[in-house]
Amino acid sequence: MKLNTLSSLTLLAGLAFTSCSAGTTSTTTQTENSLQDTIGHPEELLNWKLGSQAYTFRLFTFAEALDKIDSADLRFVEAFPGQVVGAGNEEQFTYTLSKEGRDLVRNLLTERGITLHAFGVVNGKDAEEWEQIFAFAQDMGVKIINCEPKAEHLDIVSALCEKYDIRAAIHNHPEPSRYWKPEVVLEALEGRSPKMGAAVDVGHWMRSGLDPVACLKELEGKIIHAHFKDLNAFGDKKAHDVHWGTGKLPINEVIAELKRQNFDGMLSAEYEYNWENNQPDVAQSVKNLRQLLSKSAN
Repeated sequence: MKLNTLSSLTLLAGLAFTSCSAGTTSTTTQTENSLQDTIGHPEELLNWKLGSQAYTFRLFTFAEALDKIDSADLRFVEAFPGQVVGAGNEEQFTYTLSKEGRDLVRNLLTERGITLHAFGVVNGKDAEEWEQIFAFAQDMGVKIINCEPKAEHLDIVSALCEKYDIRAAIHNHPEPSRYWKPEVVLEALEGRSPKMGAAVDVGHWMRSGLDPVACLKELEGKIIHAHFKDLNAFGDKKAHDVHWGTGKLPINEVIAELKRQNFDGMLSAEYEYNWENNQPDVAQSVKNLRQLLSKSAN
């Protein structure tokens, strides 16, 4: 059962009072910390995993990207294939990563309290490479592989989802990408593993001239991951990112629709603009979203 913001805060406050009355100081402190954390991170009440696609910081190493994600007060990351690990390791973040490299990545994540939730957008050239991608994802604790498989690879991906117990989300790059509109995604998912779903990118729908709210409705029940962004223009493939809530995205309607569908996946910030110094843009966008979530819950 999901609780709304008011009832959740009331419950937490009640627990704090009960603990205090019982004289359990340590429990009271923990409860108060939990209450404060919930107020500052309203997405957690919805079970939304607010994080960032590391591609946002593609000009930097994965280690540097984690620092930027951490400083934006985010707790989840979606890694992308090919980013240099960093912190003294020049290997790329992909299935060929050595044991030493994988251990380093795990340590970097643990030190910053960030969870590696997703990996993508990634594709395999054949069944063997797809298997390597899934095996790597499982070893790294990845829950979602975001991909755009060739039509002839869909059954391969479906079988690997079952074998490795990992979800695969089909991502929509703009037209002329194969999966640019929801109808094609739904067709690809038909008759395949229930662990397959959609990784929706509201910004790319906007670039393709598609109403993001209508697209979300069309994919109801299939959305397991989201790339979140706001753009300065609609229907323009050259549109660029702006702070969330200040562009053409109907952000309040998008939030309402995700809530209505009980979405409980990762919202992955993907800010593809001002590449050299976009951490402040991500941080402000996150702040804007959290303010909107808090207001919509009252």
